[in-house]
Amino acid sequence: MSAPSNPAPRGDPIPRAGVIAWPVRHSLSPRIHGFWLKRHGLAGSYEPLAVPLAIFEPYLRCLLSEGYAGANVSLPHKLSALGLCDRLSERAKRIGAVNTLVFSDGIIEGDNTDGFGFLENLAQSAPATWRPADGPAVLLGAGGAARAVVAALLDAGVPSIRLVNRTLARAEELAEAFGAAVEPLDWTGAAAALEGANVLVNSTSLGLEGQPPLDLDLAALPPGALVTDIVYAPMETPLLRAAKARGNPVVDGLGMLLHQARPGFEAWFGVAPEVDAELRAAVLAPKTLP
Repeated sequence: MSAPSNPAPRGDPIPRAGVIAWPVRHSLSPRIHGFWLKRHGLAGSYEPLAVPLAIFEPYLRCLLSEGYAGANVSLPHKLSALGLCDRLSERAKRIGAVNTLVFSDGIIEGDNTDGFGFLENLAQSAPATWRPADGPAVLLGAGGAARAVVAALLDAGVPSIRLVNRTLARAEELAEAFGAAVEPLDWTGAAAALEGANVLVNSTSLGLEGQPPLDLDLAALPPGALVTDIVYAPMETPLLRAAKARGNPVVDGLGMLLHQARPGFEAWFGVAPEVDAELRAAVLAPKTLP
């Protein structure tokens, strides 16, 4: 294992953070945090850290010893990070995964800001008349992201969640963790589950670039139901395009990524950043060659 490149000396007052993933080249997090550092004129850095799963723990200890302020954790490390934290936020415990680490006095604190990002994205981009408590939600998928979405929806006052997954057993397992408000359903019941729904959320990879499109008949979905997709490549997924064509309000997935970054940035660099059109444009700008 190699130490972080150009590690800051212990006691260096300039904060450093980064995103740990394998691979990491696709991550937009360095663009997000780099934009905020520049906007606020802050001394600090945020680095892409490519770390294989086999050396994740010693690498994390190395960051801690080298004076890093913390890190974001992406695939495939979110579950591993959970077991390495000295302290966990309540939402990290509830979701069962960590995506944000804060280092302080040799202590690793773990948080999960995915649900926060999901709700903040809806609060910023959904129509002002839409309210979570106005009806049931339909959630497609039962993976790691789905756990954060379920927790966020319930906390926001959604009365019930119809959880649809190709593997029913996995949906049942997730539903058991959150109680009677979550109803597990087989994928064959997806179209019927849309009847009376207030929001439809896709947390699967269907519709992602390089993946098959999400093939779902939206006929039963009420015209006022909100449709959102956590996928942001492409920005307008086939699901969002189909929902928009029939008049449903839609929210793309990029905002979830942007908003989930806010708590970490504030913890590491001491400034509460904002998500706005300028940030979105900077994150989506074509990459330039060095």
